Amino acid sequence: MENFNFYSPTEFVFGKDTEANVGALLKKYGAKKVFLHYGGGSIKKSGLYDTVIKSLEKEKIDYVALGGAKPNPVDTLVYEGIKLCKEEACDFVLAVGGGSAIDSAKAIAAGVKYDGDFWDFYDRKAIIKDALPVGVILTIPAAGSEGSSATVITKESEGLKRGTGSNLLRPKFSIINPELTYSLPMWHTAAGIVDMMAHIFERYLSKTQDVILTDRLCEATLVSIMEAANKIMQDPNDYEARATICWAGTIAHNGFLGVGRQEDWVTHGLEHELSALYDMTHGAGLAIMFPAYMAYTLDEDLERYYRLATQVFGVPQNHFDKVGVALEGIERLKDFFAMIGMPTSLSETDAKEADLPKLLETLKKNMGESFGSFKKLTIEDAKNIYTLAWE
Repeated sequence: MENFNFYSPTEFVFGKDTEANVGALLKKYGAKKVFLHYGGGSIKKSGLYDTVIKSLEKEKIDYVALGGAKPNPVDTLVYEGIKLCKEEACDFVLAVGGGSAIDSAKAIAAGVKYDGDFWDFYDRKAIIKDALPVGVILTIPAAGSEGSSATVITKESEGLKRGTGSNLLRPKFSIINPELTYSLPMWHTAAGIVDMMAHIFERYLSKTQDVILTDRLCEATLVSIMEAANKIMQDPNDYEARATICWAGTIAHNGFLGVGRQEDWVTHGLEHELSALYDMTHGAGLAIMFPAYMAYTLDEDLERYYRLATQVFGVPQNHFDKVGVALEGIERLKDFFAMIGMPTSLSETDAKEADLPKLLETLKKNMGESFGSFKKLTIEDAKNIYTLAWE
């Protein structure tokens, strides 16, 4: 196990009806005028928007609202949010929604406190030194942004999808009521499940030795997610299963499962090119790319893939055929993704093989000639993985 610092200052408020207390939480953290950021119209249709406004008004907290955050959040809305937030002199940013609204809110929170172009943070030209405080009401468990330091934004004019991060962007509080996820379409539920599993895989596939505790924590979380997913497929209003998914999404990406070990994130980079070019749902892209990546890197650490297959996917142990066991584990992962309604090959999507040079070109801009810590990859390797993903 390597040396590590683990920092998770977010107050998590979990359970039924907790969103009604958002005003009191904002007051606790010193908010006087809130910039309320959300996605489409679903929070108004569900009544959540009215609940939030009522709670703000009860605590006499002023607010200004900006909706419009969409999957694969874009820079143009962030610029609009920064301008409005500055003009209205807001002192706190509240995101209501899933990872897209939260990531966009974080970008706004950092951009308000920066004199230059907020994209400098994503373009690696500047680091975040100050930001408005952020709070969250989660409606889509997936990205884990409610507990992480990370934010991912797409620059529309260049088709670049990039991430940045800072502990200054970790939310002061995150409200998580599993009941708010009941009305989610199954596609969004399934994509979120893939996303949180992918966050664990990016940490589990590590070169760091002797990390058995976090190995087992990763494995237990993955098994719990899949068990809960099966229950939700049968009953979308199963509170305990929804609660498991909500909390698993948080711990999958708040850093807890990655302490003391190298993390990879190559597969996320490969998928970002797909969602940037085709506006593909992030979780759907990950469901395609992870099995392909795993098959391509099998020889890099057969023992790790053997352990994943036996401990998570229930493949019987066979020390005389570890390759076969590991490959069966990958097939069972694909079967699980298909069972919850996710694609498992690029041929099931709008992706075109003729676009491969374009994908590789932007990948090179974003990640360079060589990338990865689990297995050092080149652009040629990336081409091979994308090709596998079409099969």
